[in-house]
Amino acid sequence: MLSVFRKFAKSWLALGLLGLIIISFAIVGLPDAFQGAGAKTDVIRAGSRHVDPAMFKRAYDNYRTQLEQRFGQPITPELAMKEGLDRRVLDEMATQESFAALLEKVGVRASDKMLTELLAEQPRFFDPVTRKFDRARYEQALAETGMTPKVFETGLKDEIASRQFIAAVAAGFRAPRAYSGLAGAFAFEQRDLAYFLIDPRSVGTIPQPTDAELKAFMQENKAALTLPEFRAISVMALSRQDYEGQVTVSEADVQKQFAFQKDSLSKPELRSVLQIPAKDAAQAQQIIAQLNQGQNPNEVAGRLGVQPVRFDDKPRTAFFDPAIAAAAFQLPEGGVSGPVKAQFGLAVLKVTKVSAGQEARLEDHRAAIEAKVRADLAAAKVSDVAKVYEDAHGQGADMATAAAKAGLKIISLPPMTAEGVTQDRRRAPLPEPILKAAFEQSQGVESDIQEAGDGQYFVVRVDRVIPAAMPPMESIKPDLIRALMLRRTADRMQAKADELAARVKKGESIDAVAASAGAKVQRVAGLSRATASQHAALGRELLGAAFGAKKAEAFTARGQQFGIAVARVDAIRPAGAEMTAMAANQQSRQFSEQVFGDIAEASRSYARTRLKTETNLRNARMSIGIAPDEAGPADGKAAPAAAGKGQ
Repeated sequence: MLSVFRKFAKSWLALGLLGLIIISFAIVGLPDAFQGAGAKTDVIRAGSRHVDPAMFKRAYDNYRTQLEQRFGQPITPELAMKEGLDRRVLDEMATQESFAALLEKVGVRASDKMLTELLAEQPRFFDPVTRKFDRARYEQALAETGMTPKVFETGLKDEIASRQFIAAVAAGFRAPRAYSGLAGAFAFEQRDLAYFLIDPRSVGTIPQPTDAELKAFMQENKAALTLPEFRAISVMALSRQDYEGQVTVSEADVQKQFAFQKDSLSKPELRSVLQIPAKDAAQAQQIIAQLNQGQNPNEVAGRLGVQPVRFDDKPRTAFFDPAIAAAAFQLPEGGVSGPVKAQFGLAVLKVTKVSAGQEARLEDHRAAIEAKVRADLAAAKVSDVAKVYEDAHGQGADMATAAAKAGLKIISLPPMTAEGVTQDRRRAPLPEPILKAAFEQSQGVESDIQEAGDGQYFVVRVDRVIPAAMPPMESIKPDLIRALMLRRTADRMQAKADELAARVKKGESIDAVAASAGAKVQRVAGLSRATASQHAALGRELLGAAFGAKKAEAFTARGQQFGIAVARVDAIRPAGAEMTAMAANQQSRQFSEQVFGDIAEASRSYARTRLKTETNLRNARMSIGIAPDEAGPADGKAAPAAAGKGQ
């Protein structure tokens, strides 16, 4: 619905706000072209940042896996290319990298301490016993998703910097009340809908397709029906966890590890601070006087028409502006600062709460420290066993013989795709590095020892390769017949619906036309966009068409339960003044946030344009398994800014 108000982004208010962002970029200055030629294999280059094929593949695989889980079926690289998934991921990554590069250029960065403290607050990385951050568990969780700490932490820093920058610029922003009122008028407009459904039974019996027609249907849907390549593999694995019970942890080792981790385990001092922006020194003195009189900081800011920036129980590292951090941590609880010259102008601070820090004690962290030492000793043991295998293999022993000498087992696995999906559509619980190695080497070849992440190592051998191919028609014939007959039924229903809708357009009564088709007209009065969820049974397409149709216009749309509706909007009534006013009051803040979101998106697009971000679609496609002769051109010149979301 926000697309109705996109023109706001061209108003003086929006241009002024976006101008502040652009001016801050212009102060530093940006290059008009890349420094150097850049790596030929890069997928994205944005200023000083780049995305290589492995990074793109990881992001693409995560996105593809989410879609596979949602729809319950594998998505081949060819199908993904056809549906534009590769372009979608490439476009979003290019925009993110561009904005992150621009923030780096103007000096907006998240510190290492800020990152460390944020990670230490994430329950998924806690040791289940100590309930404290555990580095080994953290690395294991990332490895399970195919990520490294470096990649994850870079993305987290980008997100922190982006959010804080936008929050600072957005402080005090308010969209004109007329916009939220206009949104209310749009949402509460009422329509009366009349419709009837074409039932599948009304179009007669669909004849069974012949084998020739099924073969043609298979060829038409070849990309979707072709089975991917499958590989049967044998894997020898060894991991740190297998040896943790065989090592002895000494007190000296524990003391040494604790000394190394003590700073990160200690609890920093936390402060709650309200930051009120001031337009000049006189206004800053006015704010200081009112705060020192005990007035409510929110009320003081409200009278000035600004929004205070809140920091609730944050360590010093969470204050990305050094001047703000210095002032906030010099004041006592309840203290009010003088005028602070911050990165985005003058500000006055009030410290509302101070929580003292606490130095870490070994007694409180012994279990976690011992676990870390045990993990390190087990890793050394893994290295020793791996050396035994490598020495034997290097002297000519095959995989089975070398594994036996090292005391390791080999597991044979059934044929599976590069994504780890077996022929019976189960997902094999294998780390991505094993699958990647299996599909990069030839049949019969035994790999070297490779790392799978989190202290796990493996050797893989490809035992058998089953090339990608269309399945035999007989094996999927029932499904083909069903799909083709459903398509033909839908085509007949649509043709009949179009014929009946044409009669309504010529002036026949919709009730009479429905009766001639053996159907009955249903009527929905007072349908509005605000209450559309109450009429979900109508179907998404019918609802959308009803809100897009003109008064007395007949149209067709898919309805519920495979039916096709012939419909007409009989009346359109504007929203009442009382409902419009109520919506304006209730949605003002939400609408301001949504409109600012559009402006933030415009600034992301500006970053791509200003940095002349380059994308290489060919490299992106080859990274996800598309053959070079099918990957197409690089298409890597200056990329246009992506269209805003919601359009």
